[in-house]
Amino acid sequence: MRKLTRPTRRVLAYLGAGLLVAAASIALALVVTPVQNVTVTGEEIGVGAAAPALSFSGPGEVDLFGQRLPTTLQFAGPVRPRLTLTHITLDQQLASMFRPGHGQLPGRAAIGHALASAWTTYFVWEACITGGCTLLLVGALCGWARFSPRRTLGLLAAGLLLAEAANLGGIMVTAYTAPARLGQVNSLTGLVGQAPLPTVQNATGPPQTKVQAVVMGDSTAAGLGNPLVAHPSTVSRACRRSADAYAADLAAVNDWNVLNLACSGATIAAGLLGPQQAGGVTVPAQLSEARKATHAQLVIVSIGANDVGWSGLVGLCAAAKSCADSASTAYFQQHLATFTSQYYQLLEQLATLPSHPRVLINLYYNPFDAREQCLTAEGLDATKENALTELLSALNKVLSNGAAAASQIPVQPDFTGHALCDPGPYVQGIGDPAPFHPTAAGELAIALADEQALQQAETAPGSTPASLSPAPGATPSPGFPAPGTSASPAAPRSSP
Repeated sequence: MRKLTRPTRRVLAYLGAGLLVAAASIALALVVTPVQNVTVTGEEIGVGAAAPALSFSGPGEVDLFGQRLPTTLQFAGPVRPRLTLTHITLDQQLASMFRPGHGQLPGRAAIGHALASAWTTYFVWEACITGGCTLLLVGALCGWARFSPRRTLGLLAAGLLLAEAANLGGIMVTAYTAPARLGQVNSLTGLVGQAPLPTVQNATGPPQTKVQAVVMGDSTAAGLGNPLVAHPSTVSRACRRSADAYAADLAAVNDWNVLNLACSGATIAAGLLGPQQAGGVTVPAQLSEARKATHAQLVIVSIGANDVGWSGLVGLCAAAKSCADSASTAYFQQHLATFTSQYYQLLEQLATLPSHPRVLINLYYNPFDAREQCLTAEGLDATKENALTELLSALNKVLSNGAAAASQIPVQPDFTGHALCDPGPYVQGIGDPAPFHPTAAGELAIALADEQALQQAETAPGSTPASLSPAPGATPSPGFPAPGTSASPAAPRSSP
């Protein structure tokens, strides 16, 4: 085998160093190139690049409330667009542009055009930064090696050409094809692979003009496991709505007229935006019923646990050796991704409520205290409880990020010191009617957290006052008692 000559070895060394410099420059450029922000139909979207993939084609990414979801669009090349939703300012008119069957409105066409233009701008910036990084790195190497000015200029030119050739070769296909693909986007909901949920129609029946606040959600908001409301309707009985639900607490303490639409087992698709089957009864979509409250100034939403299969995860965790196995994690992440997309659509629909009320998004309380072990016999030790807490935190992060993006108010009830195994728990135990659900004291603690969040929003600098007016002839609010005591001597003004 013939030995390589010295000039050949030198050329190969230069070529290898050049490829390393090119790779480093491209990687650095993809990290530091500024995301291009555009505003489309009232929403702020950042357009950048996802991490390079080991394939020549595939989906891009949508960063939605902290969750990275694959796009339905397929892009050529290893570097693909990444879209980040940063702020939602939809009003009723703008939100209507996202409804299925609305036609090719100018607002829809503007979405694809803006995304394509932002991607082109991002690519130009990325190419310039790649070139700049290459010149800096090659110049530093030449200075370290003390090359002559002439050789340095030659190596700078060669390094720049090699880096840009590698850059263009690696992402040019995406750079040139992505604008046309992004130009096809006419709704952001369809971009993340979930079929748009049915548009909620106005419910039949007379408007409820005296309702001041509306509560929507699942069994936590319904008050499952606590005594039913007095003289429950067929729907209230099927949904297990309780007289101790936090809706009733808010009504009693503030003398508000609160419409509680929550239903045990509700999800976004079957409950809030679509009808739900509960107790042999078809329950109308909660948002549809909420639209009848044409003067409501406040809406409180508690949703998500059923969407991600939380109760099933707790049961599987108790029966399994570990709660952090790959199968359970994949199951949860898949459901969380679906929930994130549907939650975005719920936020859009909330913007269409006729009275444009202030919206509180309730996060979930942590029912566990890993320091107190009373569930070991049930298969839940401290390690498993911590694993479940991490999953719950991931759901709460999506809820909080989505609320913040929509300029709504996330509320985190605090059950610290009152978890299931603590003295004076706010959570129902294993032998209670609805394990892991709030007790009457827990419901009152949630109401208190909502009240405090609303008061803080009212007093925040630059906030627009949106206080709920008491019902005519109401006496001043006595304030919230401590959880575990009677909420008010007066009967709650909560609608079943």
